[in-house]
Amino acid sequence: MKHRKALSLVSVLAIIFMLSPFCIAAPDKKTDVETLRNTGEVFADIADKVSPAVVFVSVKQEYTQNMQYWDPFEQFQNDEFFQKFFGPQLRQRQQQQKQQQERKQVRRGQGSGFIITSDGYILTNNHVVKDANEIIVKLSNDKEFPAKVIGTDPETDVAVIKIDAKDLPTVELGDSDKLRVGQWVLAIGNPFGLSHTVTAGIVSAKGRSQMGLAEFEDFIQTDAAINFGNSGGPLIDIDGKVVGINSAIFSQSGGSLGIGFAIPINMAKNVYEQIIADGKVTRGYIGIYGEDATPEIAEMLGAKGHKGIVIDNVVKDSPAEKAELLKGDIIIKKDGKDIDNWINFRKDVAGIAPGKKIILTIVRESKEKDVDVVLAPRESKAVAAEVKDKSAEKLGITVQDLTPELAQKFSYQDEKTGVIVTDVQDDSPLADSGIVAGTLIIEVNRQKVKDADEFWKQVDKAGDSILLYIRQGEYSRYIAIKLGDK
Repeated sequence: MKHRKALSLVSVLAIIFMLSPFCIAAPDKKTDVETLRNTGEVFADIADKVSPAVVFVSVKQEYTQNMQYWDPFEQFQNDEFFQKFFGPQLRQRQQQQKQQQERKQVRRGQGSGFIITSDGYILTNNHVVKDANEIIVKLSNDKEFPAKVIGTDPETDVAVIKIDAKDLPTVELGDSDKLRVGQWVLAIGNPFGLSHTVTAGIVSAKGRSQMGLAEFEDFIQTDAAINFGNSGGPLIDIDGKVVGINSAIFSQSGGSLGIGFAIPINMAKNVYEQIIADGKVTRGYIGIYGEDATPEIAEMLGAKGHKGIVIDNVVKDSPAEKAELLKGDIIIKKDGKDIDNWINFRKDVAGIAPGKKIILTIVRESKEKDVDVVLAPRESKAVAAEVKDKSAEKLGITVQDLTPELAQKFSYQDEKTGVIVTDVQDDSPLADSGIVAGTLIIEVNRQKVKDADEFWKQVDKAGDSILLYIRQGEYSRYIAIKLGDK
């Protein structure tokens, strides 16, 4: 009997096991489809709500291209006999040749933007409208308006433009500080001229920096497809609020690889408000060069166990020098709050109005002390824009200041001044001399250059020839560039 009972129990368990797949509830396909449908409806509602306020921005830039011609009579220009008989014809020929050499060219570009006030103020990227002679804004209803630049901030790549119109649709600005990694976002713009394209993805990361795209970087990374023409368009959360300005992509082909970057809208709002109020952006300046304090550096400088930044250099006559900060000090707190890294420290200081006092807690010779620093205004990087435009055309390159982040990226940590080449035109004289993106230019005509403004001024002073002292990786050298007339 006991054996029979055992068998019957086993049989019952076997029957239950065999029937168990039929007892588990099958997936409710209707519910799953309904969930997907609802998600799609949310995206569609957001697109319907925001798209009317997204605009297409087309720009036109006029520039002079110097064409080189060989003149067979050039060798006779200073010949007295030749001038006597053919002087008038020669001068006429030279004038015609000069006009041919200075040929006017037009460069066109495109991007996106979004309307933030009903009377026509629009946010976009600085690199979309930079150097434009003409800006045309096209609305979702195909109406076109000429636009003017109200103000730009190259250091964050934000620009404010305006069209003369009323009762326009607008977007609602959100709070990018509350954005979380993994949340859904949508990008709307005009990639490759395809008006009002909507793509969806998630927030892949926050606080991306050291990209070499702007002076102050705090990018939102997203896998929502962003392509050429999306620049300046909005990045939107699922509440239909703008949380970023689409600005750049990481790509080896020019198309989206699922790595896009957007400027946080809170940063853009601060820029917009200053431009509207003062016509420019003013930032706090402390006057130090620094870097993250590694545990090894902190220990060797008497700050074992502390996290913060180490001061590498103090700028002469700066607020830092006046506050008696020294090279080798470890800054561990600002206004009582811990400092996590150099990049965020720079960004935080820049966001404070000049004239305000901050309290820095430093460690010097194993002792903590508080230091009061009154911030000065940071100089604008657009001071020499007119000179830069003229000289940039002559050299065919773009440069930016050597920041600690770029120095680390290109292994120039031992250099404190100079400019990094960020782009070189293929047909430029510098390209023929081996100048590439990432080259550090230290001197122009034996004069050291501390930043981009000083570089362009020195270039503008130069004549037909420019002597550059450059560094590429571990190697430094002089190169002489022969240029045409200015």
